[in-house]
Amino acid sequence: MENRSFYNEILTEHNLHPEFKHDLPDADIVLEGVNPSCGDDIFLKLKLDGDVIADGAFVGDGCAVSQASADIMLGMIVGMFLKNRAPFDAGIKFTSKKILQWAVILLGFGMNLTVIGQTGVQSLPIILSTITTSLLVAFILCKALKIPSKISTLVGVGSSICGGSAIAATAPVIDASDEEVAQAISVIFFYNVIAALVFPLMGTLLGFSTTSGEAFGIFAGTAVNDTSSVTAAASTWDSMWGLGSQTLDKAVTVKLTRTLAIIPITLVLALVRSKRTAGEGGKKVSLKSVFPMFILYFVLASVITTVAQSLGVDASVFSPLKELSKFMIVLAMAAVGLNTNPVKLVKTGGKPLLLGFCCWLGISCVALAMQHVLGLIA
Repeated sequence: MENRSFYNEILTEHNLHPEFKHDLPDADIVLEGVNPSCGDDIFLKLKLDGDVIADGAFVGDGCAVSQASADIMLGMIVGMFLKNRAPFDAGIKFTSKKILQWAVILLGFGMNLTVIGQTGVQSLPIILSTITTSLLVAFILCKALKIPSKISTLVGVGSSICGGSAIAATAPVIDASDEEVAQAISVIFFYNVIAALVFPLMGTLLGFSTTSGEAFGIFAGTAVNDTSSVTAAASTWDSMWGLGSQTLDKAVTVKLTRTLAIIPITLVLALVRSKRTAGEGGKKVSLKSVFPMFILYFVLASVITTVAQSLGVDASVFSPLKELSKFMIVLAMAAVGLNTNPVKLVKTGGKPLLLGFCCWLGISCVALAMQHVLGLIA
C-alpha cells in the first residue's frame, strides 16, 4: 500500500510551480484540452501582439505528464518568437542540462529496492525481453529509415524503460541536443495518451482475467511507456472490474522494476560513446569523461531510501524531494522547449513517430508472448 500511496501522490498531484503555469487575464486566445482517462483539464492561453505570440501560459489540473507537456509546448512557442535570446542562453542551457540531471538523481528517493526485489522478480524476464526488443527495433529502423541515431536511441530507451525519465537520464550521456530531446519526448507523450485510452479495451478484447489484476497489471507495467499512463490504464481496469487496487499495485511495481534499467543502459551507452568518439577522431577519450556520474547519485538515493525505510523511516519523509524532482523536470522541459525550433520539429516528426509506434508494437507483442510462455495468461 505504501507503493500505491507513493505513486498516487506523484501522479495525481500537480507540479506546483511550472515555468508557464499562471493565469493570463488579457489572453487573446484560450484553448481547452481534456483527457478524460487521466482527468487532465488544461487551458492554454496566448497573448498576441499583432500577428506575433507575445506571451503564453496555462492553467488547469492534470497529471505530471500533462503539466510537463504544456510547459514544453509553451516554451517552444515563446522561444520561437523571442527576438533577443542572448541574455537567456546561459540559463536555458544550465536548466536543460544540469537541472535535468539533478531531477533524475532525486527520482531515486522514490525507489525502495527491497519492495522491488520482493515483488518485481516475477516480471523480470518480460522486462528484459521488451527492453531488448525495443532497442533492437530502434537500431534496425535507425538504419533502414535513416533516422538520426540519437533520436532513435532516445525513443528506444524511452519506449522500453520509463518514458520521459529515461530520456532525461540518457540525453546527457549521449550528448543529445535539446531539439532531439524534445522530439523524443513528443513521440513518447503522444503514445502515452493513446495507451491510457486503448489498453483497457485491448485487455478486454484479449481476454485478460477480470477476477484478478495480476496479468493485466504486468501487461500494462511492461508495455506502456510512461508511469502516468501505466497508472491510468491500471486504475481504469480496476474500476471496470471492481478489483480495488490489485492491478494498480502490480503495474506500479513492474514499472518501478523497469525504471532500474536506466542504470545499466546509461552505463553501456557511456562506454559505447567513449569508444565511438575515440574511433572517429583518432583520439583516446576516457570513459570517465562521458561517464554519467549522476546515475551513481541516483543509485545512492535509492539505497538511502531503501535503508531508511527498512529502519522504520516513513516514506512521507522523502515526499519533498520527490516533489522537488517533479518541479525540476518541469523547469528542464520548459528550457528544452525554449531551445527548440517547433517548425523543424514538425517537419522531421514523421519518422520518429513511426519508430515510436514500431517500438511500442514490438514491446506489446513480446510482453503478451512472454506472459503466455510464463503461464500468466492462457
